[in-house]
Amino acid sequence: MIVPRRHFLASSSILLGGRLLDALMTPLWRWRTKGLLAATAVPGSGDASPVTFVDVAREAGLNVPNVWGGMTHKEYIVETKGSGLAFFDYDQDGWLDIYQTNGDRLDATWPPGQAPTSHLFKNNRDGTFTDVTEKSGLARTGWQTGVCVGDYNNDGWDDLFCCFWGHNILFRNNGDGTFTDVTRQAGVYQERVRWSAGCLWLDYDRDSHLDLFVCNYVQFDRAKVPVPGQSTLCQWKTMPVMCGPRGLPGDTNSLYHNNGDGTFTDVSAKSGILKPGPRYSITPVSYDFDNDGWPDIFVAVDSEPSILYHNNHDGTFTDIAVVAGCAYNEDGQEQAGMGVGVADYDCDGWLDIFKTNFSDDTPDLYHNNGDGTFTDVTFLSGLSVNTQYVCWGAGFLDYDNDGWPDILHVTGHVYPEVDSADLGQTFKSPRVVYKNLGNGKFKDVSAQMGSGISERFSSRGAAFGDFDNDGDVDVLILNMNDVPSLLRNDGGNKNNWIKLKLIGTKCNRTAIGARARVVTGNHTQMNEVASGGSVMSQSDLRLHFGLEQAKVVDLIEVKWPTTQEIEKFTRVEANQILTIREGAGIIKAEKARS
Repeated sequence: MIVPRRHFLASSSILLGGRLLDALMTPLWRWRTKGLLAATAVPGSGDASPVTFVDVAREAGLNVPNVWGGMTHKEYIVETKGSGLAFFDYDQDGWLDIYQTNGDRLDATWPPGQAPTSHLFKNNRDGTFTDVTEKSGLARTGWQTGVCVGDYNNDGWDDLFCCFWGHNILFRNNGDGTFTDVTRQAGVYQERVRWSAGCLWLDYDRDSHLDLFVCNYVQFDRAKVPVPGQSTLCQWKTMPVMCGPRGLPGDTNSLYHNNGDGTFTDVSAKSGILKPGPRYSITPVSYDFDNDGWPDIFVAVDSEPSILYHNNHDGTFTDIAVVAGCAYNEDGQEQAGMGVGVADYDCDGWLDIFKTNFSDDTPDLYHNNGDGTFTDVTFLSGLSVNTQYVCWGAGFLDYDNDGWPDILHVTGHVYPEVDSADLGQTFKSPRVVYKNLGNGKFKDVSAQMGSGISERFSSRGAAFGDFDNDGDVDVLILNMNDVPSLLRNDGGNKNNWIKLKLIGTKCNRTAIGARARVVTGNHTQMNEVASGGSVMSQSDLRLHFGLEQAKVVDLIEVKWPTTQEIEKFTRVEANQILTIREGAGIIKAEKARS
């Protein structure tokens, strides 16, 4: 989480990635233009948006604060990382519930019953939520970082995997509103203390059982970490700050194979997951980036090159990020990667990657070249205008339902001390929204999007989903040492839409990896059901597609991951939530909530 050093690749990497060669041949005017864009762009200029985001968290009953390290000073890196949260339908009633992670404070002694815990909120279907944590059995105190959702035992109820600095937990959903800690019996418990960050479920071998991938961040031993300011790695712009991640040992990622009987086997070594070596990995996503029918894994890495594990179809993976052009930015520099969003933003049938980074840097927009390799189009797309924020949870969402995925990401500094320094940055900062213009370019419309975007927090995780089932996408945000934000989308459903809830029968029950195509006229959209993402968070597993003014969807295609069979549905009325079961077609169609 420090500003990445200007690191250039060796000459062999120039030939492989092609990014440094372009950077070295970039004219001087291009470098000056980059700086000019960052310094002079005025975000959010233009006409008012018909869509606004309003923070309704408190009136919705989300009043439990996140607790994470010191309030005005953070001595150790664990106090700065923060955590994610989840939108998921734990009781299968068709309405998104909320799982909120929580942290702790170093050396804190909490009175009985007052220690911070994770929380589960049930959706009351009227815009409010009820805290059902006590009944659920999910309350835990500790430094919980990431969360991901998937039905690992195919019993029809989505389960939770929760990452910690400490020991991770697998919670099995019992189907009655309660969860059971099955970490040890499932074989995913590790005796040694690790700092896991993000996680995801995927069926990497297409055997219909969800496997588990976990990012491990830093090997953190408080007794061995220098104090703020002790070395050059414990300073930021000459200001003494906590140390790391540079200077601290990184950790390796983990892959657990589902044995099909409720247990897992650690296959990290034999699968090739360990070959990139220790990295400061934070957030993973799994999608089929090369359209070969097998799920790959992209990992946002802090202060080091990103990872792209290509699925070799034989139970192994190869890191091809350098060759594929998504390890570094277009100038051959490693970055402090945090969050990840994935979508086919230009509707060409190939999935693209958006990655957030630290301040004094741009995000990355990696455009898929149509062969599983990528080109960094950040500057060409107009996404280089904001460099002043530390950026975290991110996602593509079609907030106005015009059929083109937009981008929203949250921000928040890691050093509270920045507020007392004259550095032009603040610990709390606003959210950022980029509108997809439909021509490969984006426009910063943040200033037009309402108080939910302009309000300032030091945010971390973000989850995307339609919590009130009214046909537009809302946003749930974790704010460090504050209550969460629930950004209700007001106005997005003025355009039409369709939402797909996919249920696997031959494939995994959650249908993770299933791909849907939606065609209206000459416009085709595509997305996949995915676990994890954003920053250490879980978004709605339902697939949402904006239709603009189309009242009928001409064609819906669903490609199921295990068999690769395709089911087709034609002339489907817009503004419905469709439940599609593999092999049985549309089994339920619900109109939007008025």
